[in-house]
Amino acid sequence: MIQPTLLPQPATVERVHLGDGAWVDIGRGWLADDGGLFERLCEHVPWRHERRPMYDRIVDVPRLVAHYEAGEPWPDPMLYDLRDRLNLRYAGEIGEDLVTCGLCRYRTGQDSVAWHGDTIGRARHDDTVVAVLSLGAERTFALRRRGGGPSMRVRPGHGDLLVMGGTCQRTWEHAVPKTARAVGQRLSVQFRTHGVR
Repeated sequence: MIQPTLLPQPATVERVHLGDGAWVDIGRGWLADDGGLFERLCEHVPWRHERRPMYDRIVDVPRLVAHYEAGEPWPDPMLYDLRDRLNLRYAGEIGEDLVTCGLCRYRTGQDSVAWHGDTIGRARHDDTVVAVLSLGAERTFALRRRGGGPSMRVRPGHGDLLVMGGTCQRTWEHAVPKTARAVGQRLSVQFRTHGVR
């Protein structure tokens, strides 16, 4: 099996300061060769189709999901390697390790995630880091300041890394909007600290 080749992180990760303590790191080609990780995750993760209350009804979540806490077996050993490499870069800055792994599977352009911040748990009042590795098709990842103001759009492709840090989950929102364009499948692999969803 081909092992992943990560490009040197300091040369490939650019930080964008969003103001009020929020920042985003963007690493193009951070995972240079996934060694078949995309295919293995599509095939072996027990993907769930969730339903959630929204306003006055229960609606289908327009994507497939999976979540792994610290201590649970993760679906592919390469995910541990990626987490460890992220911790080498970020644990000292945030004062703790990334320990959980969440996955979202966007099957078509109609799969999406609405505007939100990861504010379930400690991120509601504490600074945190959410690291997102994109695998598969390129999709728009949009960010906007809560309450209006500046926004930005990034189009992460296969192997690109996007890390939201500082106050980002409280002061900004992010989304993967629907698109009418024909697009392939995309996987989002998210690494978070303990107690953040």
